[in-house]
Amino acid sequence: MWVLFAALLLPAGFAGWAIGHYTASSSTNTVTIGGTSAPATTTSAATTTSAATTTSAAGGNVAAGKAVFAANGCATCHTFQPAGATGTVGPNLDTEPVTSAKADNNMNLAAFIKQSIQDPNAYIAKGYPPNVMPATFGKSLSPSQLNDLVAFILSGTAKS
Repeated sequence: MWVLFAALLLPAGFAGWAIGHYTASSSTNTVTIGGTSAPATTTSAATTTSAATTTSAAGGNVAAGKAVFAANGCATCHTFQPAGATGTVGPNLDTEPVTSAKADNNMNLAAFIKQSIQDPNAYIAKGYPPNVMPATFGKSLSPSQLNDLVAFILSGTAKS
């Protein structure tokens, strides 16, 4: 019985790990956010779909993401120029997501930002202690708010 359990668990665990991590051999990755599939790369820029709405490759609304950022006090802890934020408790969102995504197995940038919001201790940026960002923060956002926040951060993060 235990042998059968191990024989099924190991391949399933590896498949989950492989699906969850971005490999360095591919420059484009499809990330599913909020039930829609959108191609996302670390070099994609925001695109304007109308005069009033800006969306990004992450599938969220950038303007709505800016409101989510402001309403949830993100500026208290993070520096992020598009939001006029100068917090120093957490990583600088202008530059750190790209550096950390590369350090975290060259993870896709949009997926890395989403993971960092949903599970802030999955990867800890150098120079910052774990457990500073509340682990429940990502769970307090609706899927739409999460996608919008990811799109906003992605739109303002230095891509190089």
